[in-house]
Amino acid sequence: MKYHTLKQQQRQVRGEFCEGLALRVHRALSWLDKSEKCEDKDSQFIFLWIAFNAAYAQDTEVLRHTESEAFSKFINKLVNLDTHNQIYNLLWSEFSSSIRVLLANKFVFQPFWDFHNGKITEVEWQTRFTKAKVAANHALANKSTDALASIILQRLYTLRNQLVHGGATWQSSANRDQIRDGVMFLSQLVPIIITIMMDHPKELWGDANYPVVPI
Repeated sequence: MKYHTLKQQQRQVRGEFCEGLALRVHRALSWLDKSEKCEDKDSQFIFLWIAFNAAYAQDTEVLRHTESEAFSKFINKLVNLDTHNQIYNLLWSEFSSSIRVLLANKFVFQPFWDFHNGKITEVEWQTRFTKAKVAANHALANKSTDALASIILQRLYTLRNQLVHGGATWQSSANRDQIRDGVMFLSQLVPIIITIMMDHPKELWGDANYPVVPI
C-alpha cells in the first residue's frame, strides 16, 4: 500500500483520532511519502525508519537502551490487532526467503561490531550469533510472527545506526544487500503499521514524542 492510498484513508477517519494518534499517523505518512520520492536506497531506508519511528514514537532513551523489549511490546500489540493477518502474510508469504538471508548476515548483528570495536571477544560475538540464529529459526519454524518481526527490526536497527551515525558511505557497495532487503521490508511493513493504527483509533497508543508546541 502506497502513501496516497493511506492518505486518502487518513482523511476519511482522522476525525476519530485522539491528538496523539493523529500526530503519529500524520508524521509517519509524511516520511513515508518522502521515502517513496527518493531515488536511492540509502535515503529510502533512512526515511522509512523515520516513518516507523514516528508511528512507534517511543522515548529516545528507552529506544537506545532497551530497544529489544520496546520493539517486542509494540510489534506484539500490532500483531494482536492485525485481524487481517497483514504482518503474518508479509513475513510468511512475501519475505520468507529474504528474511533468512538477512538474519544470517553478520553485518547487521550488533555484537559483530562490538567485537570489532573491542567491546567483546570474538568467541562472545560468535556465540551470541549462534544463539540468535537458533532463536530466529525457532520463530521461523513456529511461525511466531511477533517474535520474528522483532528480531528483524533489531537487525535493521543496527543498519539504521550505521547510516545515521556515519558508519557507512552513501551508496557503498559494502552494504547493498542489507540496504536493499531493509527497504523492501520496511516499505511494506510501515504502511501496514499505519493501517493497523488507523483501524484501531480507540486503542491506547500514547502521546507522540515532541508534541506540537505553540510558538
